[in-house]
Amino acid sequence: MQTHDLRQRFLDHFQRNGHRVVPSASLILDDPNLLFVNAGMVPFKPFFLGEAPPPSPTATSVQKCVRTLDIDEVGKTTRHNTFFQMAGNFSFGDYFKDGAIQLAWELVTKPQSEGGYGLDESVLWTTVYEDDDEAYDLWHNKIGVPKSRIIRLGKGPNFWSMGVPGPCGPCSEILIDRGPEYGPEFVDSGDGSEPDGDRYMEFWNLVFMQSLRGEGTGKTDFPILGDLPAKSIDTGMGIERVAMLLQGVPNVYETDLIRPVIAKAEELSGRRYGAEAIDDVRFRVIADHARSGVMLVGDGVTPGNEARGYVLRRLLRRIVRSIRLLGVQEPVLGEFTKVVADAMAPSYPELKTDFDRIDAVMRAEEEAFLATLSSGSKIFDTAAAQTRAGGSTKLPGDKAFQLHDTYGFPIDLTLEMAAEQGLTVDEDGFRTLMAEQRNRAKADAAARKTGHGDLTVYRSVLEQHGPTEFLGYTDLASQARVVGLLVGGQPAAKAGQGAEVELVLDRTPFYAEGGGQIADTGRLLGAGAELAVSDVQRSVPGLFVHRATVVSGEVGLDDLLEAEVDVARRNAIQRSHSATHLVHAAVRGAYGKRAAQAGSLNSPGRMRFDFTTPAPVSASVLGEVEEEVNAYLQEDVEVNSFTTTMDKALELGAVALFGEKYGDSVRVVDMGEYSRELCGGTHVRNIAQLGVVKLVGDASIGSGVHRVEALVGMDAVRYINKEHLLVTQLADQFKVPAAELPERISGVVAKLRAAEKTIEQLRVGEVLRSAGDIAGRAIQLGELSVVAEQITDGVPAGDLRALATEVRNRLGSRPGVVALFSVDADAGKVAFVVATTAAARDLGHAAGKLVPSFAGDLGARGGGKPDMAQGGGDNPAGVPAAIAALHRTLGGS
Repeated sequence: MQTHDLRQRFLDHFQRNGHRVVPSASLILDDPNLLFVNAGMVPFKPFFLGEAPPPSPTATSVQKCVRTLDIDEVGKTTRHNTFFQMAGNFSFGDYFKDGAIQLAWELVTKPQSEGGYGLDESVLWTTVYEDDDEAYDLWHNKIGVPKSRIIRLGKGPNFWSMGVPGPCGPCSEILIDRGPEYGPEFVDSGDGSEPDGDRYMEFWNLVFMQSLRGEGTGKTDFPILGDLPAKSIDTGMGIERVAMLLQGVPNVYETDLIRPVIAKAEELSGRRYGAEAIDDVRFRVIADHARSGVMLVGDGVTPGNEARGYVLRRLLRRIVRSIRLLGVQEPVLGEFTKVVADAMAPSYPELKTDFDRIDAVMRAEEEAFLATLSSGSKIFDTAAAQTRAGGSTKLPGDKAFQLHDTYGFPIDLTLEMAAEQGLTVDEDGFRTLMAEQRNRAKADAAARKTGHGDLTVYRSVLEQHGPTEFLGYTDLASQARVVGLLVGGQPAAKAGQGAEVELVLDRTPFYAEGGGQIADTGRLLGAGAELAVSDVQRSVPGLFVHRATVVSGEVGLDDLLEAEVDVARRNAIQRSHSATHLVHAAVRGAYGKRAAQAGSLNSPGRMRFDFTTPAPVSASVLGEVEEEVNAYLQEDVEVNSFTTTMDKALELGAVALFGEKYGDSVRVVDMGEYSRELCGGTHVRNIAQLGVVKLVGDASIGSGVHRVEALVGMDAVRYINKEHLLVTQLADQFKVPAAELPERISGVVAKLRAAEKTIEQLRVGEVLRSAGDIAGRAIQLGELSVVAEQITDGVPAGDLRALATEVRNRLGSRPGVVALFSVDADAGKVAFVVATTAAARDLGHAAGKLVPSFAGDLGARGGGKPDMAQGGGDNPAGVPAAIAALHRTLGGS
C-alpha cells in the first residue's frame, strides 16, 4: 500500500465516523514554546486549553511535523527522522477512552478491501499507563486483547506531554510484534519494563487528554496544574511507520516516499546503499534532511543564523557535507529538491505550485555554503593541526566560533569534522561566545511571550466573559467595562496611582500587536481615574490585554472606562501598514511570486518589509518599486475589507502569508486589483492618504532574505526635504549644479586617494632609509650577525615587516637574525617582527621558533614561518628584557 493511499484511508475512516477533516497546518505557528509544529495536536492546542471554541466536536488530520532535538542521531540508526507525518483523530469533550480505542482498533484490523489496514490481530500488543484500569479493561474486555499482550508502563513512556507547559494525560499505545528476526520475545514481568522497540514497534499513541502540566526539567519532572476544561482525545499515528509495515520493508528509509531520495544519491555518487555502513549513514542523512528541508522551505522558512533559519541551514549543510563524503563535489540540492517534491506533491500540491521558489532557496543556500566550505575547511585543518601540536585533543571554543561566525559552519559540522580527526570541541566555550554575540535587549520580547502554564488567569477571564469585542476597524474611542485586572501578574480587585496593570475590557478600540503591526497606545478614563495604555497583546486567542499605568485615581473590576486610542499615532501606523501591502505587491511584480513576504514591522511613519528572493536585489529595481508604488498612490483607490471563506479568498487572488494561521473565515484587505491580501490589521480608507512612500534602506539579512525599509507620509516628506537641503549645501560648497555633484565628488575622492598614496610612499621611504643605519648596528654573536632593537614608536605592522626585510637584505649572505620592536604607547601595545637570512636558517635558526624565547616578556602571542615571524603583546616595558632574552638564546648557539 502506497503512503498516499494509507494516509487517505486514515482520513476517510474518521470522516465516515463523523470527524471533520482538517488540512495540515503550516510547520510554523505563532507559539512561543515551539520552533516548529512537532506533534499532530499542536494546531488544536487552543481547543484543548479552552482558549477558543473548536470548529466541531471531533476532527481528524494528517499533520506535517518536524522534531530536531536528535539531529545528530539521524542516519546513525534507521529509527530517527526529523520530518514525519502524524495522523490523528481528536475529540474536544466528545468521546473519550472507549471511543478512541474502538475507532483505532477498527481501522488497524479491518481488511484492506474494506478500507482498513488489515493488520493481524494476533501480533498486535497494547500498553496502558500504570494505574489506568479503565483503559486496561477496555482493551481486554471490549476489544479482546489477551492480558499477556497488555503492558502497564510508567510516566516516562506512557504519560504524554509536548515537553513544555500545556495539555497532557495518560496514554495507551498500539504496538506490533515484527517477529524474532527483530529481537527476543518479550515476557511481561509486571515491573514496568518496556519491550524492545525494534521487534515490538509502537505505531499509534492514544492520548487521553485530561490535565494541564506546568514547567519541568525532564520527561516526568513536572507538576500537574489542574484539569482541562473537558476530557479530550488526541491520537498520533506515524504515517511513515505504518507505511513500513504495509509495504513490508525493514525501516522507514525503505518506504516509497523516502527511498527515491536515496536512489538519487546512489545515482549521483555511484555508490550503493547497504554496501558500507559508514556510507549508509550518509545516505540516510541526505534522505531525511532533504525531506525536512523542502517541507520547511515550502512553509516559508529561509536559511539563517538564528532559530528556525539556523535549524534549516544546519540540515541543508549536513546534506552537502554528506554527499561530498560520498564523493560528489558538484551542487546537488536542486536534484534532491525535485525528487522530494515529486514524491510528496500528491499529498502536498503546494510543493509543485511553489516549486520554483523552493528550488531557488535550496540552490542559493548550497551555493553560499560551497563558496565558504573550502576556505573554512582549510581554517579547520590549520586549527586542528595547532591543537594537536599543542598536545591537546580538544579544539578551542574560539576556533569553533570563528568557523561558525566567519564561514557559516554549524557547530555540528565542526563536531563531525573534529571527530573524524580524533578531536573533541570545547562546546562550552563555543556556547559562551555565541551567547555573548546574541546578548541583546530581549526583555521586552520575552515579557510578551508567555508559556501556556502561565495563562490560567487569562483563560479564566475568557471563560467567564467571552472574547474581547474589537471595535478598532471603525471606532477609535468607545466605552468599555473592566472584566479583568492584574497587578504583578496576579488578579486584583483595584489598583491605585502609579501601579503597572494589565486590564481586560469587554470591548476595545485598541489594536493588539499582530501581523507585523505594533499595538495602539492611548488613554483609559474613568470616574476620577486616568490610565496610560502602552501596549496591547492577545495573551490568549480572542482576549485583548491592555498594559497600562495608573496615572491618577483608582481603577477596579467592573469599572466603566472611556477608551481612547492615540489617533495621530494609529493613523501613522496604518499608513505604514497599507504601504507594506503596496510594496509587497510591487516587489512580487518585480521578482515574481517567489518574492514572498518573510516578515514586516509597521510603526508610526515607518515600515520594514522582509521578503524571500534567491536573486540579487538591485538598487535600480528597488527604485522602480518605489516609483511604481507612488504612481499608484495618485489613482485615488478606496481600500476595502471584507470577510469570506479561505477558498473564496484564494480564488479572488488574495495573497496568504507563510506561517500565518488562518481559520475558515478570513479577512481580505483589497486595494484595487493591484493588491489583495489576507490581513487582520488596520488600514487607511484611501491609498491617497499615504501621501508619499520613500524607500530609505535595503540590505540582505540572511540567505535568500532581503529587507527594505521605507518612510511614509510626512515622515517621508521630512526625509526628502532633509536630503534636498543636504544636496543644496553640497552643491553650494563645491560650486556646481546638483546634477554634477556625483562627478565632482568622485574627482575629489580620487585626488584624496592619490594624495594618501603619495604620503604613504613618502612615509615608507622614510622608514626604509633607516635600514642601513640599523643594519650597521648589528652585533656578532658567534657565527651570527644579530640586529635586535626598539625602533621609532608607532610604526604600523606592515611597515615594520618591510623594514625588517630591508635590514635582513642589508646583511647580505651572512648568517643573520633581525628582530625589530615598535611600541604604541597610547594603546599600551608592542609589535615585533623577526626575520632570518638563508644562511642563518641553514644553521637551524628559524624565525618562528625564536619567538617563544622572548614572547613571555612582552605578554605576547605570535608565530610564523622560518624566514619571518611577527606578533604583538601588551607589555611594552618588556622590550629590553625581550632583546636580552633573544641575545641569550642566540649567544648560546
